[in-house]
Formats: sequence, structure tokens, C-alpha cells
Amino acid sequence: MAWSWRYETEHGRPLEDGALPGEQFSSRGDAESWLGENWRDLVDGGASRVTLLEDDRPVYSMSLDDPA
Repeated sequence: MAWSWRYETEHGRPLEDGALPGEQFSSRGDAESWLGENWRDLVDGGASRVTLLEDDRPVYSMSLDDPA
């Protein structure tokens, strides 16, 4: 099983920007840790939301808005 992130607009539409990383992870924890370290770069790249995928199945979605 592979874990990955789908990058989305603020309205939940997938971004088709090939410039954003297409990382795949062997565990959910690795994927979540990576997001914690890289979310600001994703926002700079145009992503407003992300959805965690297990293979092709959505697990959960979340906003990348800075809560500060």
C-alpha cells in the first residue's frame, strides 16, 4: 500500500501542477510527517488544501491555511 497527498484548490479541486512534489510514502506516519515539514512550500506552490490518499482511496482532507 502506498500513501500520497493530492494537492487541491481552496474549493477542493485537484491541482494539476507538475511543479508540486509527487512523493509516495510507505506509511501514513511518513506521509503526515513529510506534510508537517513541507506544507509552507506547498502553499507557496499554489495548494490550499490536501487530501491524504491510501493508494487511490481518500482518507481525509485538510486546509493548509496558516492558523496564525
